[in-house]
Amino acid sequence: MFFDPADKYHLSAEGKSYIAGLLKHCPEIACVTNQWVNSYKRLVSGYEAPVYVAWARRNRSALIRVPMYKPGKETATRMELRCPDPAANPYLCFAVMLAAGLKGMEEGYKLPAPVEEDIFHMDANALKKHGITALPGSLYEAAEKMFQSELVKETLGEHIHQKLYENKLEEWDRYRIQVSEYELKNYLPLL
Repeated sequence: MFFDPADKYHLSAEGKSYIAGLLKHCPEIACVTNQWVNSYKRLVSGYEAPVYVAWARRNRSALIRVPMYKPGKETATRMELRCPDPAANPYLCFAVMLAAGLKGMEEGYKLPAPVEEDIFHMDANALKKHGITALPGSLYEAAEKMFQSELVKETLGEHIHQKLYENKLEEWDRYRIQVSEYELKNYLPLL
């Protein structure tokens, strides 16, 4: 379904809209695809897990990668969303990922140009020039974006949407009152 031999990137209109849907809605589904406090310690610029909302074919710093087309392998045309945490609930994760992509197809979202430059080495001006935004930087930020999302509410249902939000805020509150070894080591001697 994603393959089109006549397209510059060998992507069908459906494939492009699906990817565009994920790009548009990824910040609001991040709380589902990355549901733990530690998920956001992995989603840091410069590391393996991408945080910048962009797509590419060769660039591993992009959030979505579309592997290069190989002649004779048309049915292997696909995209890879590279941010979900391995500890995420797979049922909820796939539900919101599919909903975001299908919304892009239903609404005919337009796919921006791929970003093949290493996004991790871009400064703020280069990111702005390319129209690149970032995923939420913490569980709290992700929970707030998810709570505002009609897509997530519609996909998971009002009850699960509300309870997931409440659960993530409770988790965030428990986390933020903890005093870490780092804080003890670096700040206690100054007091």
